Amino acid sequence: MKHFQESVYKLIVETSTNLPGDVREAINRAKAQEDSGTRAALSLSTIADNIEMAECNVSPICQDTGMPTFIIHVPVGANQIVMKKQILEAVSQATKDSKLRPNSVDSLTGANSGDNLGPGTPVIHFEQWERNEVDVRLILKGGGCENKNIQYSLPAELEGLGKAGRDLDGIRKCILHAVYQAQGQGCSAGFIGVGIGGDRTTGYELAKHQLFRRTDDVNPNEELRQLEEYVLENANKLGIGTMGFGGQVTLLGCKVGVMNRLPASFFVSVAYNCWAYRRQGVLLDPETGEIREWIYNSSTGEKVAVRDEAEVAAAAGQPERREIVLQTPITEEQVRELRVGDVVVINGMMHTGRDALHKYLMDHDSPVDLNGSVIYHCGPVMSKDEQGEWHVKAAGPTTSIREEPYQGDILKKFGIRAVIGKGGMGAKTLKALQEHGAVYLNAIGGAAQYYARCLKKVEGVDFMEFGVPEAMWHLQTEGFAAIVTMDSHGNSLHADVEKHSLEKLSELKEPVFQ
Repeated sequence: MKHFQESVYKLIVETSTNLPGDVREAINRAKAQEDSGTRAALSLSTIADNIEMAECNVSPICQDTGMPTFIIHVPVGANQIVMKKQILEAVSQATKDSKLRPNSVDSLTGANSGDNLGPGTPVIHFEQWERNEVDVRLILKGGGCENKNIQYSLPAELEGLGKAGRDLDGIRKCILHAVYQAQGQGCSAGFIGVGIGGDRTTGYELAKHQLFRRTDDVNPNEELRQLEEYVLENANKLGIGTMGFGGQVTLLGCKVGVMNRLPASFFVSVAYNCWAYRRQGVLLDPETGEIREWIYNSSTGEKVAVRDEAEVAAAAGQPERREIVLQTPITEEQVRELRVGDVVVINGMMHTGRDALHKYLMDHDSPVDLNGSVIYHCGPVMSKDEQGEWHVKAAGPTTSIREEPYQGDILKKFGIRAVIGKGGMGAKTLKALQEHGAVYLNAIGGAAQYYARCLKKVEGVDFMEFGVPEAMWHLQTEGFAAIVTMDSHGNSLHADVEKHSLEKLSELKEPVFQ
């Protein structure tokens, strides 16, 4: 198959940069359900902009291109050794071309391989089948939503729902709890795959395999069909909404599979996927390796738009929100005037910082003055031109809660006035914001192209030894907009939504499936 490597490369690029038709249709349904002018509706509008920009720019929809996971069905006699080598070459090339972010990190040393290759990465599963064609499917599932995967061992006691037994109703409770616990940290509104049974390993594998189903398919198992429909309807009553801002749509899809288990074990495994549901597949000619067909088209086979000018015009007529433009460095007085719900537009210098940098700054000085500055929880996709200058290719926020052990101390130590990320932070950070005069700004998770256009120039970089995603990038910013969700007065939208959604979850504790 002389064209196999080229076809896999095309699959990687398409998966990273262009959401498939069935996912776009699900997002359009969500947009139709939200009240115009709300935070959720505005967030979905931003998401729609980002989807179109990524397609036009042929750049990653989200900067976290995740763990490339391939499932490949081949005819008997196909040379899987050669095919695997060519998949590795295609992944390496796509990383070099900034279609994938270098995400393969040594678990012991923290060193980034730089090409997405290493022990266990990418993930490649081969299966033989009797058909005379090659089916290659790929999912790019980012770390933020991967961290919200969860596995339950029944029977269990679940917050808000009480006892979950070893039956269909116990499974129902586990799935609802899985959606609740994700909140906005997994870039809701999301999709979930559920695996019932198996052991701990195969249960999670079954759950992730459900994410390769079409969003509009119908489960052939009648009990599971009813369960999927129930979960989709009732999870959207929790009020978590897009990005955890509150709203009518929290879940975009639910797919459930089942396998046998051991008598002593009863696992319910849930794989959570963000709105940037990047999975695609191709059918290849077994002789040449050329692409015959793309698998996840829209239900009509036509291109599905997620943004239209009439919608933009309607949004423009909504009442204006309080919008504050801030130039860095920012003063404490400016921060103290901000309240939850304000839209803040940042101009000036911004610095990225993720896990490795936060750990480092706990015990070391910063290479730049951070007093009055903005820290952006972001691991961008970067490219270097022939003149040696860096350019931002994708730069959405990463999940902030990972920095909870460090953030409060670093705010105090360096005089940082604003933290930008997604999903919110906890009580320790909220207290530090209040004590030291700082604010948390929630950017739209996954909107990597939307924010990349605001990052006008790379002024420099430190700690490249941490790898591109974890390095400290110094960026000139213009028009970077995000919403205040934690202010310096002890208010947290995230805490309010979590409390409200727990109340709604508790209303669903009574048995449904007997």
